Amino acid sequence: MIDLHYWPTPNGWKVSIMLEECGLPYRLMPVDIGGGDQFSADFLRISPNNRMPAIVDHEPMGGGDPISIFESGAILEYLAEKSGQFMPSEPRDRFAVLQWVHWQMANLGPMMGNANHFKNYGKNIADDPKQLEYGTKRFVGEVDRLSGVMDAQLSVNEYLAGDAYSIADIITWPWAFLIGRMIDESMWEQFPHLKRWVDLIHQRPAVQSGRRVGQDLGKRELTDEEEKARRELLFNQTNDKVRAAREAAAKANA
Repeated sequence: MIDLHYWPTPNGWKVSIMLEECGLPYRLMPVDIGGGDQFSADFLRISPNNRMPAIVDHEPMGGGDPISIFESGAILEYLAEKSGQFMPSEPRDRFAVLQWVHWQMANLGPMMGNANHFKNYGKNIADDPKQLEYGTKRFVGEVDRLSGVMDAQLSVNEYLAGDAYSIADIITWPWAFLIGRMIDESMWEQFPHLKRWVDLIHQRPAVQSGRRVGQDLGKRELTDEEEKARRELLFNQTNDKVRAAREAAAKANA
């Protein structure tokens, strides 16, 4: 059994989709990132970066004690090896997949997260809207560039890493399918090959079921005070703030 420490976000969906695709049994362990669960002592032993997703495999490859893994890219590589699915064995094809996995982790995910923050979320919390202009232009522009990178790749390949569906597609789709919603639906007109791929992946039953995992989590309407506390947890973290949150969680769990 695999414990999936999770909240329904694009990064969380990467792993829930992979588990559904692989048919591996798993147990959902909600991590309320707006409520501070990521700072609990138990979770920090699994994910020292206080970020979800993370997994604990109680039946790891090779046997022995349970193994915990954090960072979605590492998790998908592990699950691909464990299941023998969605990762080629031939070195040339394998690294064709891995380069796109690392591309997503270093580029698309962080840039889309920042674009969404400045364009959509920041406008609700900034004292001066002009403060958002540079950040919005910078990160929306980078999402535009990265969309072009994917569109070019998909103009000559059915999937991101070639002719076969792989963890490169699984790790990238949860962010890519949100491009129109986050930025502008008209963007799809510029990237027909990317849109074709987004729709193709979305047709997969395991993608749809993985996307629905935990869909009701976090739907409770927050008070103004709770929303303020949530923002403090999610944004503008510093070492001092993280340390204080960890210490508070440790005392609560004592």
